[in-house]
Amino acid sequence: VHFYCKSVLNEIQNSFVYSCIASCHVPNLFLSVFLVGYPFALVYRWFFFHQSATVVHLFHTFSGLALATFNFGSRVCHSFLCIVIQFLLLRLMGRTVTCVLSSFIFQMIYLLMGYYYTATEEYDIKWTMPHCVLALKLIGLALDYYDGGKEQVSLSADQKKSALNSTPSLLEVFGFSYFYGGFLVGPQFTLQNYQHLVSREMSDVPGQPPNSVVPAMKRFGLGLITLSVFAIGGPHYSDSYYLTDEFEAHPFWYKCVYMLVWVKINLYKYISCWLITEGVCILSGLGYNGKNEKGEHQWDACANVRLWLFETTPLFTGTINSFNINTNAWVARQVFKRLRFLGNKLLSQMFTLLFLAVWHGLHSGYLICFSLEFIIVNVERQAETLVRDSPLLTSIAQSHLYPFVYVVQQLIHWLFMGYPLVPFCLFTYDKWLKVYSSIYFSGHIFFFIAFLVLPYLRKVFVPRKRGSEKKED
Repeated sequence: VHFYCKSVLNEIQNSFVYSCIASCHVPNLFLSVFLVGYPFALVYRWFFFHQSATVVHLFHTFSGLALATFNFGSRVCHSFLCIVIQFLLLRLMGRTVTCVLSSFIFQMIYLLMGYYYTATEEYDIKWTMPHCVLALKLIGLALDYYDGGKEQVSLSADQKKSALNSTPSLLEVFGFSYFYGGFLVGPQFTLQNYQHLVSREMSDVPGQPPNSVVPAMKRFGLGLITLSVFAIGGPHYSDSYYLTDEFEAHPFWYKCVYMLVWVKINLYKYISCWLITEGVCILSGLGYNGKNEKGEHQWDACANVRLWLFETTPLFTGTINSFNINTNAWVARQVFKRLRFLGNKLLSQMFTLLFLAVWHGLHSGYLICFSLEFIIVNVERQAETLVRDSPLLTSIAQSHLYPFVYVVQQLIHWLFMGYPLVPFCLFTYDKWLKVYSSIYFSGHIFFFIAFLVLPYLRKVFVPRKRGSEKKED
């Protein structure tokens, strides 16, 4: 794989694709996705699709190990060690709470220690990048194995789809962990989905390679478009510009506009990776998601972004629901819903976002980002409830004035979507504090005022219920 990528790289150095890749400062990562992921998927379809499960597991294991070695060299030992230890925990502890807790503690501590020893003040592509994806996979594996020992009636619909009824083999766990379509940047998928792939069930033609070339190329094409947008706009709207004296000297309105455009362009960095790797998953068959209500075959099982929703939604929750979908679904299923015993949704949401912040890394910027997300989402929900319960505001939202309202809402939406992502991208408190000071902590002030004002607006715009109506309710 190493020599293959190097030879192809020499041939396309002057191409547009390479200029996009080079501008992202992560050539090995993008080369792995572009030049290796798709060929591996084609090799699987042509030569290994009808082979035994053992052969398929070996192919996925060694192809994934080749990708990991090409990108991270000898540091591939970290993922290898964690996979072996996770397998031993399953075998030695069985379907127990002890196994789940031990898996969670070990995998998270190993990941956090990796963050600690490799931390810098810049966004670097290190072995910890795919390892954070792997950590969720292995923790989820322990939870799904634990669920497999419960009575079916006690499982939720999501748990029934992912619960493991049998103990996986070591080779199966390796193939699942190193699968080339999800090892580097995701998406998250369950071992049960991987088992369906190996048993040739993930296809619109059961037992045969799926007719997924066209759907895969569509996602690949979208990935190229978003990568191009980032490659062209990224150098003009970089994270580092926030820390310059030039940015500091600009007026407040300019800084707000810069932040609005910056967040739109820089999120394409993640979206392009997810779209391109989704194409790999679709090509292999892992992206197959059965038929929809119209009887049409769906290929969105590994979709990590809903691009149309991402571009058009005026809501913060809409953007969150359209972005990093599989990771969000994993956290919702394995963390948020399992905190039901707390008896408080807000508390469960708070701990879930705290987990996400720690999972991303040890920098203070992650904590600030997800704490702001918690505040913004809950203020937005209060505002939505106010509009829904107010006849006047509902009529305005449904009138010919809505296009104007939509434009204003989008401007507010993307301005304050960029606001919490500033610390996420700048990491350390001295950097994000400097930027927030230069824009007068406008996001904090805006949502703090909104939080205080919304209850009073509710009294003004929502008519009070009469006594008889209250009794009926």
